[in-house]
Amino acid sequence: MSNYSNIFVNEGLTYSKYRNLIDSLLKSNKTTGDDHSEAMLHYSKMNVQRMSRVDKTGVLNEAFIQAIKKLQKSYQLLVISEGWCGDAAQIVPIFEKMVEFAPEKFSLRFVLRDKNLPLIDAHLTNGGRAIPVLLLLDANGELISKWGPRPETLQDLLGEWKTEISDMFELAERLHLWYARDKTQTTQLELTALISDLEN
Repeated sequence: MSNYSNIFVNEGLTYSKYRNLIDSLLKSNKTTGDDHSEAMLHYSKMNVQRMSRVDKTGVLNEAFIQAIKKLQKSYQLLVISEGWCGDAAQIVPIFEKMVEFAPEKFSLRFVLRDKNLPLIDAHLTNGGRAIPVLLLLDANGELISKWGPRPETLQDLLGEWKTEISDMFELAERLHLWYARDKTQTTQLELTALISDLEN
């Protein structure tokens, strides 16, 4: 698939609708996807808090702002995500902040991974269906670039941690501690590089 216009328009959720869907499902003791176990519900509840925190405290840094200002064209941001995904909770609010800062340059939509398996299977990370994945499209829905499922620095660290830690809860704790200390700066740095290359 090289053109994503149909899925962007017909299946994509705005950030507010994505957030509302997660909240609505949680009220029924469910989350996105088919696994509604206690663990997945717990992850989703924690992720609502994480997204709310980044919504409130996340600020685009100056380098990112300047890179956005230089863009002459408009782009579509199609994000493959799920409510239970911890990385997504730490990252996707920054995509929304890009739209808030420059709505004339970016439009943002979310699709759920497990309802769009052919889509995620076209964008695997090391053979796995890791999310979130940002598909950066031109105004016609053609794929230009992609990013995800987490900052490259963290991806490398995670590979190291997995050789040391077998407990998934401990691994998740270390992951979210990294995000808390980083305060979205590495994510913004990589996204700055991504969009700086768009029109060069």
